[in-house]
Amino acid sequence: MEFDYIVVGAGSAGCVVATRLVEAGYSVQLLEAGPRDHALDYRLHMPAALSHVLANDAYNWFYNSAPEPYLDQRSLYCPRGRTLGGSSSINGMIYVRGNPGDFDRWASLSGFPQWSYEQCLPYFKQAETATHGEDAYRGRQGPLQVTRGEMNNPLFDVFLSATEQAGHAVREDLNGAEQEGFGTFDRTIYQGQRFSAARAYLSRVKGHPGLTTETRCQVLELETSQNRVTGVHYLQGRFGRKQLTSRARREVIVCAGAINSPKLLMLSGIGDSGSLSQLDIPVVQHLPGVGQNLQDHLEVYVQQACTQPVSIYPHLKWYNQIPIGINWYLFKRGPGATNHFEAGGFIRSEASRPFPDIQYHFLPVAMRYDGAASAGTHGYQAHVGPMKPTSRGAVTLASADPLEAPHIQFNYAETETDRQVMRAAIRSARDIFSQNAFDEFRGAELAPGSEVQSDAEIDAFVRAHGESAYHPSCTCKMGQDEMAVVDGEGRVYGMDNLRVIDASIMPEITNGNLNAPTIMLAEKLVAGIIGEQGG
Repeated sequence: MEFDYIVVGAGSAGCVVATRLVEAGYSVQLLEAGPRDHALDYRLHMPAALSHVLANDAYNWFYNSAPEPYLDQRSLYCPRGRTLGGSSSINGMIYVRGNPGDFDRWASLSGFPQWSYEQCLPYFKQAETATHGEDAYRGRQGPLQVTRGEMNNPLFDVFLSATEQAGHAVREDLNGAEQEGFGTFDRTIYQGQRFSAARAYLSRVKGHPGLTTETRCQVLELETSQNRVTGVHYLQGRFGRKQLTSRARREVIVCAGAINSPKLLMLSGIGDSGSLSQLDIPVVQHLPGVGQNLQDHLEVYVQQACTQPVSIYPHLKWYNQIPIGINWYLFKRGPGATNHFEAGGFIRSEASRPFPDIQYHFLPVAMRYDGAASAGTHGYQAHVGPMKPTSRGAVTLASADPLEAPHIQFNYAETETDRQVMRAAIRSARDIFSQNAFDEFRGAELAPGSEVQSDAEIDAFVRAHGESAYHPSCTCKMGQDEMAVVDGEGRVYGMDNLRVIDASIMPEITNGNLNAPTIMLAEKLVAGIIGEQGG
């Protein structure tokens, strides 16, 4: 089989790239390791069911990190989407572009001025249809439907009032002119359902003769001839898999994400020559930065008991979930039609920071993000953590077997800077919860607990309870130094006909959730490809 382009991975970036290339008149094969995003599986489409899809490997690579040396040797859960839409089909659906300063830093760190915020903003706008905000910052005709939370629970308004009382700004649009402050989050939810990248983009070209979408296809390695990529070898099927090869007339574009993109490059002989040789993988191109520079957001929950029965704690009872599910299934409304992370914001850990480096997600219940445990009472919580971590990890191969999970080491909280920012985040959350607005709702502090006060006690709490925010990135970074993997157009150094387009090419993680900037960078890079080809 031969195509103009082969796109590996149908996640947030892959859906954008494949759709735009097909719309430009090219033939594209889109290869996805997971199954289709079945319309009848409520776990993928009911916003409130996000914890259900995180609970198993049906649509999820279900990765875990190696024991983390600065988190009491705990192995942290690292879910990655494995279905059409990728992680946009299993994420928390919060749409945060990041801070304008993030992209100016991309331009500075990478040495590619085209990644400044001014040059990224048009692609944020191109991607979305938003019903709010100012036209100078928001898109009105893009594929991705971006909506606001309804803020029906009274605790959301209490939270925003408390942030104002604590001296923070309340913003009308956290994706507009100014990110710093608190407000209502944008979400990739539309008409009561998750609006994944597959629904936003692939639906536009469904049935198009130029697109061949293959699911349950795990790419084993890139086919290379010297330093030219000519195609891919992959296994197809769930049972009795067969090995196939597809070839690309123009390019192979790897969109497998921050974990699987470096894994595929290394399996194909592109990476650190010493590490590859130890696994008897023939070296095609020595690029020591492949898999390095891994970054993620670490977060903890600051939880408070609520003295009034206004939280969504009753929704967690199995007997209440039945009518909630029926209401959503029939009418796409009610508590099942929201992710419940409807308010939050961004502040600086200290005044000297050039822009915010802490994010808050507010939830009107005290429970684990993945639904594994609740506090067993009415409560509310803020998810808090550093947005610009200085700790760095790596993705490496555990073996030369392409079916074996890679070795993932984040090194969360390795640096004193990251520990300082986390302490500031927890103390700021406590300050917000102590404001007068919460007086008639505030019960005992459930986590970290009133006994946890000193720096050492807070650090111990973070070591024991810190969790990933599920934002791995930066493992095939763009740049011009010796550890850079791709140039400013996503082209892999030293290789012909090969690009990487996904969150792995970010030189530094952004302020906030990663779905929005990943879609933006895919829009920007695929526009460049089409322009290069005269499309």
